[in-house]
Amino acid sequence: MTSTTQIPGYVVGTWDIDASHSTVGFSVRHMMVSKVRGYFREFSGEIVTAADPSASTVHATIDMDSIDTRQEQRDAHIKSADFFDTGNHTVMEFRSTGVRNKGEDWVVEGDLTIKGITKPVTLALELNGFGPDAYGGTRAGFSGKTEISRKEFGVDIDMPMDGGGVVVGDKISVELEIEGVLRAA
Repeated sequence: MTSTTQIPGYVVGTWDIDASHSTVGFSVRHMMVSKVRGYFREFSGEIVTAADPSASTVHATIDMDSIDTRQEQRDAHIKSADFFDTGNHTVMEFRSTGVRNKGEDWVVEGDLTIKGITKPVTLALELNGFGPDAYGGTRAGFSGKTEISRKEFGVDIDMPMDGGGVVVGDKISVELEIEGVLRAA
């Protein structure tokens, strides 16, 4: 796609992620029978929507110490060297390397860094729209999903269960609900 007229209300510009109206969430298989969900409370980023949408970019950072799974003991364990090692690796980072159209939706390809290990990831992106806010500014909304292997990022603890299986699965589903605020010119 090379024309902004094909995206209703599309606005070219630089957007700051509004963390108070956005969510960086995840889920992972637990005890082989259910999924535990969590999110990160502190993150920031910049989205640049270009005149040619495929030239747009994203850069975001996430405070690894802000993980919240609604259970303090589990959060402390995830922050430990067994998982994220937040004493040595404080930030997760995503930097886009490409954007492409896929039907009515989009794909954002980029590099994700966790624990100092960088791997390519592909986000399925839904463009939710652009519009005015109650403060005289402009907002944009995006929903994204991907799945990663925690082991590929050095989060490779295995906790086998009696009778087979593991306590924590390898596949992590990542879900993003992002609201951006257009920077003033």
